[in-house]
Amino acid sequence: MSGAMGGVGVTTPLELWGGVECTINRVGDRYRDQLALVGHYTRAEADVDRIAALGVRAVRWPILWERHHGPHASAAWAHTDRMLARWRQHGVRVIAGLLHHGSGPPHAALTDPTFPEQLAAFAHDVVTRYPWIDAWTPVNEPLTTARFAGLYGLWYPHARHDRAFVVALVQQVHATQRAMQVIRAVQPEAQLVATEDLGYSHANAALRYQAAFENERRWLTWDLLLGHVQRGHPLWNYLVRSGPVRRVLDAIADHASDATCRPALLGINHYVTSERFLDEALHCHPPHTHGGNRWHRYADVEAVRVLRDGPVGPARLLLQAWQRYGLPLAVTEAHIGCTREQQLQWVRYLWRSAEKARADGADVRAVTAWALLGSFDWRSLLTREDHAYESGAWDVRAPTPRATALVPVLTALASGAEPAHPVLAAEPWWMRPDRLAYPPRRGTLALDAQRNPPLGGAPTHPVRPLLILGAGGTLGVAMRRLARERGLPCVAYSRRDVDIADAAAVRRAFDAAHPWAVVNAAGWVRVDDAEHEHDACRRANVVGAETVARLAAERALPLCTFSSDLVFGSTAIRPFVESDLPAPRSVYGHSKRDAELRVLARHDGALVVRTSAFFGDWDDANFVTCTLAALARGRDVLAPDDAVVSPTYVTDLAHACLDLLTDGAHGVWHLANVGACTWLELAQRAADIAGLDASRLQRCSSRDIGWVAPRPAYSVLGSERATLLAPLDDALARHLHARAWERLARRLTTTPSASPRVSHACPS
Repeated sequence: MSGAMGGVGVTTPLELWGGVECTINRVGDRYRDQLALVGHYTRAEADVDRIAALGVRAVRWPILWERHHGPHASAAWAHTDRMLARWRQHGVRVIAGLLHHGSGPPHAALTDPTFPEQLAAFAHDVVTRYPWIDAWTPVNEPLTTARFAGLYGLWYPHARHDRAFVVALVQQVHATQRAMQVIRAVQPEAQLVATEDLGYSHANAALRYQAAFENERRWLTWDLLLGHVQRGHPLWNYLVRSGPVRRVLDAIADHASDATCRPALLGINHYVTSERFLDEALHCHPPHTHGGNRWHRYADVEAVRVLRDGPVGPARLLLQAWQRYGLPLAVTEAHIGCTREQQLQWVRYLWRSAEKARADGADVRAVTAWALLGSFDWRSLLTREDHAYESGAWDVRAPTPRATALVPVLTALASGAEPAHPVLAAEPWWMRPDRLAYPPRRGTLALDAQRNPPLGGAPTHPVRPLLILGAGGTLGVAMRRLARERGLPCVAYSRRDVDIADAAAVRRAFDAAHPWAVVNAAGWVRVDDAEHEHDACRRANVVGAETVARLAAERALPLCTFSSDLVFGSTAIRPFVESDLPAPRSVYGHSKRDAELRVLARHDGALVVRTSAFFGDWDDANFVTCTLAALARGRDVLAPDDAVVSPTYVTDLAHACLDLLTDGAHGVWHLANVGACTWLELAQRAADIAGLDASRLQRCSSRDIGWVAPRPAYSVLGSERATLLAPLDDALARHLHARAWERLARRLTTTPSASPRVSHACPS
């Protein structure tokens, strides 16, 4: 087996492979196609070219049964013809997948006895059309799919019992074998790449038996394919008691004796949540984690969030798989749905884990950068359309997929170089002490004592911080808190600490912090006062912004600075985009526009973010919080209905800015939550979500609340670059989940009355 997948063992360099999240899963009678959601079918060959340019040696590519069946099959086959021809032009080896967390077309089902033969028939159609493909994954993660579809009821056929789980598992394994038999009849050199999620279950003493069962169960896909599941196997009795599978098990064992059906390489898929901890102390964990068996009720939580000494980790698990099977291995999915710097840290961590396993003797061939185009709805495990997008190496929310900071990191790994992004020096969240979300526990199973030393946690370069100027205001506070929450070291200065219009003061701040990037969240924010304090406003917004930009450019430091929707002032009938011509009407708006021009003239790599109408978790004076607090106390609230704005959740804004800064994005960007509304409509929507009586909201005009500076009646921000922030109602719900307005209402009962404030500014 040392020559499987084109390698010659651990003496060859670790390869970079690639893959796209391609699940077509079924919930009820509804199918969700991940590649349709990320827009791949409209870009086609261009996506192949992007991925190939990373330097990947092989790619996991879908030729999925569900898509190539039915009334649109001809178009699907034509698309696949073009894609596979493109991969051949690039010289990238294709690992063809036929079923990815799916159950087949409508007439098929995982528990149908004819399922293996149906998949084999489709495999025959594929291999006769593409006989040159010599690497195959007929079914991705059979065990995981069987758990989700047969044990947890999440995917079709939505069963919740051992019988359905066992039947679905053995049917998928048998289908894999039958598919490989027909494939090898056409392509004798074809090899099976058998993928599965590999984790580990930890537990305290009372639940050791359940963890031991799950730790044996995790091997079942490969044990079945290799003929290990026969009488005497630890789970033999469980399998034959759970369903009518004895005949299929015998057939699987017979096929396993044929090299045609045996894996040439084991694909290890491991996520930060793959390791679990089982805890009978239910009171320590939220209700959604509670479950159990016939003997015990217990919580099932992420091991990384509860184990004092941390999880086992992928290096040890890879070595364990090698010691169990002695077959070549590859990490066939390396992805984390997280913030940008954590995505970079995770792929490097898995790369180093693979190198560590190789150094310990395991034959690990490759690491596969997964979900290169991102994915949708995994937050709900694909059970509903929550429109939650996780970007990959490219962010497809732009008109043309935008390369993120993952692209140069992956390109470096593919070439054998060490990635050099400054954020890689920070400690990953899964290794920090603050990763614990529950009372810390210790596992009791034997493998717990065999953890590897941390990989990727020790910085190879000094950790340089993010410098935040204007850290005392709404935006500065959010940037500081979220940077630290994300594990990005930062140095933060308020306006009192550093006057950004004073070049000497800014230089001292740069010298003291030695940052890798700068966020300028300082500036004048009192829109109406600017009308009669013109010079002070311009000093803060124009001179200060230009000074920071000039000094950041001198040191080649990435810079993020902020502007406003008030740079626009003309009558509009559609949201303003980045290329629209500004026409400010107020002193404040003019200062922000002048600042944009001067910043970009001084620093051509600066990121200038226009935004609007803040509400946030750490600002008690914003319109949403004050309005809800007043309604909670039974007070009337005035809200204008003659100004349409883009309300922006500061948490979403700050996260997006940190991601863009990490990506090296530059130029003018519009960032606001999706959903234009008047201030009155914003108050009504917030009240509805908070469950408060909105009848005390009183309609008024902008003049009635005392605005002095001229403002446009419509200043909604759209974007031609990318829509990065969530819909407004989703953002409001997440903001109000913390019930910050309730705490404020209680505090206001003992303080003088406060009135809701309406502001277009970027507070600092």
